[in-house]
Amino acid sequence: MNLQQLRIVRETVRHRFNLTEAANALFTSQSGASKHIRDLEEELGVELFERRGKRILGLTQAGSTLLEIIERMLLDAENLKRSAHQLTHEDQGSLAIATTHTQARYALPPVIARFKQAFPKVHLELHQCGPDEIVSMLKAGKVDIGIATEALHKEGQQFACFPFYHWYHGVIVPEGHPLDDGHPLTLSRIAAHPIVTYHEGFTGRARIDQAFSSSELVPDIVLTALDADVIKTYVELGLGVGVIASMAYHEDRDRGLRLLDASELLPRNTTYLALRRGHFLRSFAYHFLQLCRSDLDEATVQQVLAGNLP
Repeated sequence: MNLQQLRIVRETVRHRFNLTEAANALFTSQSGASKHIRDLEEELGVELFERRGKRILGLTQAGSTLLEIIERMLLDAENLKRSAHQLTHEDQGSLAIATTHTQARYALPPVIARFKQAFPKVHLELHQCGPDEIVSMLKAGKVDIGIATEALHKEGQQFACFPFYHWYHGVIVPEGHPLDDGHPLTLSRIAAHPIVTYHEGFTGRARIDQAFSSSELVPDIVLTALDADVIKTYVELGLGVGVIASMAYHEDRDRGLRLLDASELLPRNTTYLALRRGHFLRSFAYHFLQLCRSDLDEATVQQVLAGNLP
């Protein structure tokens, strides 16, 4: 048994049982990959994949069970390499973070600036993607830290999640808009206008929908976007009122727009820092977490990852 055999099994599953694509991902031949799988099955005494002729259709029951062990073994092997590297390069390496546009644009700049000042030799990879892709990248071990409002804390025991910060949505309108008249803002007043806001599954959109639904209101959402900059652009053009994360509004930069407080109308949101349990973190990764939250020292995080703290 060798690590290449295990990698081929994992990549075959990741590429939806297309052996050619799995072999290409590992820079080997299809015939070589097939032989590695057969050799492993012979050594284990079980078939890992269901087949029709030479075509792989899926995992057998034994394959599904053993895949978890294979994933864990490969993760341990990667952790071993990272641990050895850290012993000789404690202030060098790379830190991969997957986050949404909103967090990358508005919440993380001061954290990243301080981190780079402390660790100038560390290469920082900032992947901007949707919440579901952040979850997938964390599960696959492609990133060290995931940061998002949606999806992360729903993954149960596979991730350790730490609240990063709390925030509220706000309503943005052009100056002189009827909603900016000094009268109390209500959901019914907002729903009387076309609305521009986030795509479903992004930046607390589910909580916006929940608030209107609980009040038995059906908002006219005329346009959705992935980030607040786009939403603000179309509010300026008069397409509707915007509902955005309040930290995305800057009075100096967003001249001509007004932010109306909706914290009493729309639920509070929480952005989370997520780590995959069992994933090795370099010492500078713990420093990054502590820059996000001062109480997240390395010992506390490791105890949570080990299941010793809730």
